[in-house]
Amino acid sequence: MKNKTVFVGLSGGVDSSVAAALLIERGFKVVGVHLKCWNIDGCADQDAEDARRAAEILKIPFYVFDFEKEYKAKVVEYMVSGYKRGITPNPDVMCNHEIKFGLFFKKAMQLGADFVATGHYARTKAGKLFSGVDKNKDQSYFLWMLSKKELDRTIFPVGELEKSEVRKIAQKFNLENADKKDSQGVCFLGEIKLPEFLGKFIEMREGEIISESGAVVGKHKGVEQFTIGQRRGLGASGLKKPHFVAEKNIKTGKVLIVPEGDERLYKKTIELTDVNILDNSLKFPQKVSARIRYRQKLERATLRKEKDRLILDFDQPQKFVASGQSAVFYDLKRKELFGGGVIKG
Repeated sequence: MKNKTVFVGLSGGVDSSVAAALLIERGFKVVGVHLKCWNIDGCADQDAEDARRAAEILKIPFYVFDFEKEYKAKVVEYMVSGYKRGITPNPDVMCNHEIKFGLFFKKAMQLGADFVATGHYARTKAGKLFSGVDKNKDQSYFLWMLSKKELDRTIFPVGELEKSEVRKIAQKFNLENADKKDSQGVCFLGEIKLPEFLGKFIEMREGEIISESGAVVGKHKGVEQFTIGQRRGLGASGLKKPHFVAEKNIKTGKVLIVPEGDERLYKKTIELTDVNILDNSLKFPQKVSARIRYRQKLERATLRKEKDRLILDFDQPQKFVASGQSAVFYDLKRKELFGGGVIKG
């Protein structure tokens, strides 16, 4: 791959830094790019400096692409509008689609890149997407909206590695972020809690918390902040067992909570919207392995078409199905990602 140019998205973390180092070893002409995105409390400043230092240590050109305005419009407002409508959106999926493999990908190609690369734990081959080798770090779940064109020109260098191997490689290259902790939660929130963040953008609807018996067991300050399956921070009292959010009504403000094992926490059939199929050879109905949240154990299901709708029928009931989240489906060997969609409420 000598003389081929690859633009690497340097987040400031160890994974993308090692991705750049591995590409240099493979003979690519590597350009490091940090994507400046909107955040609420300036928490990304250190990440930008860590990215610059990684590029300096690796002796590669370094640039910053300012996507702050676009990120707020495409990702933050998408998230806020989703919660306002009563769903649980997935900003990481939208960030990959709109920013990393949208704006960054397009700008890199315009500037002469042959490929782009990131530190995602996933793999590509012949325009197809596969899960990463490290099952605990696999991020293919967040990449289901990519197109074949993008996959053809994307490299995931750490997808073949375990996280522990990545840290060892970082030490070999004297990268200062070799032991940097992985980011947790929604990146642009920083130390801000979700209810506080939503309160800055949404006029929250207060309401009652209802138990399985129909009794009012508490009051809350905003129905929008709850998600299906939530256990902590419910604000309910007098309950002997742990309870989970089973339903919420965005119009009345009522939140239904039920104990473990209640049938209202489970669904076997899920309808998908905004579907993206990465493998056009799929025949319906198709037996698949699927998951409805990040890091969930893959479950056997049947993917079928019903007129213009796409349905996932799971062999076993699935717990905590949240509308707005992503459901993705793989082959039965659990490696190739066939596609995904947004769970319809």
